[in-house]
Amino acid sequence: MSLPTTTAPAPAGPGGRTAADAHDVIEVRGARENNLAGIDVDVPKRRLTVFTGVSGSGKSSLVFGTIAAESQRLINETYTAFVQGFMPSAGRPDVDTLRNLSAAIIVGQEPMGANSRSTVGTATDAHAMLRIIFSRLGEPHAGTSSAFSFNNAEGMCPECEGLGRASRIDLGELLDRDLSLDEGAITVPGFGVGSWYWKVIAESGLVDPAVKLRDYTAGQWDDLLHKPATKIKSSGINTTYEGLLVKVRRLYLGKDTESLQPHIRAFVDRAVAFSACRACGGARLNPAALASRIGGRNIADCAAMQISDLAEFVRGIGDPSVAPPAATLQGTLDSLVEIGLGYLSLDRESTTLSGGEAQRVKMVRHLGSSLTDVTYVFDEPTAGLHPHDIARMNDLLLRLRDKGNTVLVVEHKPETIAIADHIVDLGPGAGAAGGRVCFTGGVAGLRASGTPTGRHLGHRARLRDTLRRPSGHMAIKGADLHNLKNVDVEIPLGVLTVVTGVAGSGKSSLIHGSLPGRDGVVVVDQSPIRGSRRSNPATYTGLLDAIRTAFAKANGVRPALFSANSEGACPACKGIGLIYTDLAMMAGVASVCEECEGRRYTAEVLGHTLRGKDISQVLAMPVAEAREFFTTGQARAVLDRLADVGLGYLGLGQPLTTLSGGERQRLKLAIHMAGKAAVYVLDEPTTGLHLADVDRLLALLDRLVDDGGTAIVIEHHQAVMAHADWIIDLGPGAGADGGEIVFTGTPADLVAGAATRTARHLRDYTAGA
Repeated sequence: MSLPTTTAPAPAGPGGRTAADAHDVIEVRGARENNLAGIDVDVPKRRLTVFTGVSGSGKSSLVFGTIAAESQRLINETYTAFVQGFMPSAGRPDVDTLRNLSAAIIVGQEPMGANSRSTVGTATDAHAMLRIIFSRLGEPHAGTSSAFSFNNAEGMCPECEGLGRASRIDLGELLDRDLSLDEGAITVPGFGVGSWYWKVIAESGLVDPAVKLRDYTAGQWDDLLHKPATKIKSSGINTTYEGLLVKVRRLYLGKDTESLQPHIRAFVDRAVAFSACRACGGARLNPAALASRIGGRNIADCAAMQISDLAEFVRGIGDPSVAPPAATLQGTLDSLVEIGLGYLSLDRESTTLSGGEAQRVKMVRHLGSSLTDVTYVFDEPTAGLHPHDIARMNDLLLRLRDKGNTVLVVEHKPETIAIADHIVDLGPGAGAAGGRVCFTGGVAGLRASGTPTGRHLGHRARLRDTLRRPSGHMAIKGADLHNLKNVDVEIPLGVLTVVTGVAGSGKSSLIHGSLPGRDGVVVVDQSPIRGSRRSNPATYTGLLDAIRTAFAKANGVRPALFSANSEGACPACKGIGLIYTDLAMMAGVASVCEECEGRRYTAEVLGHTLRGKDISQVLAMPVAEAREFFTTGQARAVLDRLADVGLGYLGLGQPLTTLSGGERQRLKLAIHMAGKAAVYVLDEPTTGLHLADVDRLLALLDRLVDDGGTAIVIEHHQAVMAHADWIIDLGPGAGADGGEIVFTGTPADLVAGAATRTARHLRDYTAGA
């Protein structure tokens, strides 16, 4: 039975026309991407439309996977076949008809930059304008703008090659000198006894693998650690030998640590200490560039300034010879301040930005654009924003709309839903229970619609009636990372503590800079899940191992037979289930494998069953159904944790690449819950959560604490603040204006007597409870 759709009158368009007029709406007919149930919907153009619904209801599938994807695909098709050959291929979304599309610009939360050479300054072109100004006004003159670039050989520091830092490796984390190579003296990941890297060293003839490292001669020790790349023969194969330190630096230190696998990243964190480059002091540039100054400041000084302060410095540059680049730079800096990022600096590495910060930096590129009648698509633009900052973000969205653009926003925050011209609410549930349009219209109509979003729009969490008593305390002393001002604070154990404050106040610096690495501390942050298109919840959680074992035991065969990555894989599609066809200079095509019909396994494997189901049928089950199929053992334990974090609708074999940010974070939390009671550090766990799901999150946090654990949550959502046992509020502002503890105590005390920004917003929030 189809769900009835509530539709309010369409808003009036320019010139008094209604949005129902032929070209004033984006017409979507028969959308079936992912879980969308063949839906029809009209989206008004040149209006702000907010898409709502529970996590997994199909919002992103409609907005990003259908409307934006087809717009970008059609634009790509206007290029020649030769040019298209260099562009990523994208198939047509599964939809019957899309009409009246305009060019779509996606402003998402994907991390910016891939390495430490990308900064806020390079990402916004602000640094390029600053370089031009210094190349013309700097004294003494150092050269053209490239002479001030740390990514150019002309300007970079020759010692650190523009990275600004040097690394020192602790040999004790790489080697055990009391062992021989045969005994496993090398403790670096990937260098275990018998591995290829180990064989190259052990069979090089340069060292004796049976001799303990402490007995090596000076020459052997130097060869083991420092020998440059040298051609040798190992296991009868010509290969290249490198000293261990040389190889480790190349393999693991030549990349940004965020791109490394978790166990490799953990090793680097243990073994490597980074410090500022001795030659440039961390400024990244050569002496000539650093000697050139304007008003007593060199370009590195300017890049290190808080952006709000740099804007004032640039405003004082009145030389007409740099008027155009100075005006452009001034506009960019003012926009960053206006969007709430004035606390950043231009030399801040892009990879260190949160998802919300990255999205707002990208917004700066579009605020001054001369383009109109463009479709801007935003993914939770309020992510990472304190309630104090949300009004500012809302104003920017409205400004983009008022320039004549169509603004599509996937969002859960009531403050942003409230400013929408039009709302499309999907649901009513998630996964197979969602994918339908429950409501379209205005805010008043949504409140009265009876949908999960409508019912929860005015929902307010109350302050806790009874507070848990701490079982102890975890001390942080003298924290001074980034903007922190020698902060001392004690975090209670055995309770739910919420760390609050405006964006940039120092919350993450305090918690992530002090707690990770301590005994019993488990961090569940917003870093992306790394995996290929073969990865899915079953492989990521280890559930597949239990499933394969169960199938193997029931059929008397090897567990490896049930791996789509090895023995059991369909030979035609190599276990992916899809055939990717390269059409040379045309866009490639992905089609369902005809041999296995998308089931990924050979016919032999699919012939083995467990209680009447083959392996592909089990992996097609959502978590909730799989819990009924696996009622005991390790498989049930994993499935229970997935259900506990609200992922009961998720398919076991669903590719990780199709999961939303909120789903990925909850998936990681489910894995960490497998351990014994610990100190859990969560970073904005409400990201991607619908209003109706926040209560489930609060119940989960309660369970973590009541089972003997400690929950420390960095969060902006007032419902989580109200539910806390203890609050640590940082501020009073952001950047240099923050970095201090402005309140510690219970939520009730915060509401009753504090004058912080958090207190004011929580006071207003709880007044409506």
